Amino acid sequence: MQNSFGALAQLGERLICIQEVRSSILLGSTINSLVSSTSEGLEESMKICAITMVYRDYWALSQWYAHYSRHLGSEHLYIVAHGYDTKIAELCPRANVITVPRDDLSGFDRIRGHLLNGLQDGLGAVYDWVIRTDADELICIDPERFVDFEALFTAQLKADTLFALGLNLFEGIEDAELSENTNVFAHRRQAVFSGHYSKAWAVRRGAHLVRHGVEVAAEHLADAAFTLPKGVYMVHLKYANTAALTEANQHRTEIASGTAKGLPGNIWAKATTDAERFYERMATLPDLEWKRARTKAYRTINRSPIRDAKLNVLRAKSVNFEYRTQLPDWFKDC
Repeated sequence: MQNSFGALAQLGERLICIQEVRSSILLGSTINSLVSSTSEGLEESMKICAITMVYRDYWALSQWYAHYSRHLGSEHLYIVAHGYDTKIAELCPRANVITVPRDDLSGFDRIRGHLLNGLQDGLGAVYDWVIRTDADELICIDPERFVDFEALFTAQLKADTLFALGLNLFEGIEDAELSENTNVFAHRRQAVFSGHYSKAWAVRRGAHLVRHGVEVAAEHLADAAFTLPKGVYMVHLKYANTAALTEANQHRTEIASGTAKGLPGNIWAKATTDAERFYERMATLPDLEWKRARTKAYRTINRSPIRDAKLNVLRAKSVNFEYRTQLPDWFKDC
């Protein structure tokens, strides 16, 4: 299985070409109602795409597809389906869907990372910047800082990798259940900053993402730049929809309880318990006004990145913040 994944990674560009043909055939399909009907993709000179990998997390994938379609154009989205699944193309009709085998989950995270870095390299030959997040992670940009992704990337003249300040968006007791095809930011405002989700998310020039950070040559690790632009947030949606979380946790528990080596760890094995603890903790945290909460979180994450000499990885420190906050109104349109 490892060899098959490695081959897929090395053939990333070939897969991408195949999927571009497929995408052109699907351009007449009905687009998900979350996506603005006026989205026609980027017309500017800078070329930007987004890639994710998914297994059945349909609600989160719908949010991911709608969000990045609005910003980049659906034709610039690449979805790696972990196992054949016709519903992914139904939910994301104009995206490029690449299916990879799911018959062996040994070394799950390691092989997944190797595959995505390979495909990312292929996309990097075509695009100036590649955005890579999980299906339940959305990058939101403060319009007072940058008008769009192109403006953000244009401002990063020297960086090869960007990090974002992480947020866990969550469903409160008083929040109504989300209906299908509803923009999550229109109905969820409560959040808590997260060091764990202050991840690397955009790359160019062959940079590789590893363990929420970026792989750096050993001789450059000590002075590698930790680029965390102000006004850029990674919003993690895992806890924003309890109904979708309950369904997703069933799949996570099944995967983690398998017998293969290298499967996801305790968080997946005890996914329901983890969710219960999260919501219990949120109920006890004090509220802090957005600007103060944001400033404190940014200073904490930016001042002390982890330089892991064992793995040669630069990443954010996994900090738990002891306050929650309310998203400002601009998130509704992000």
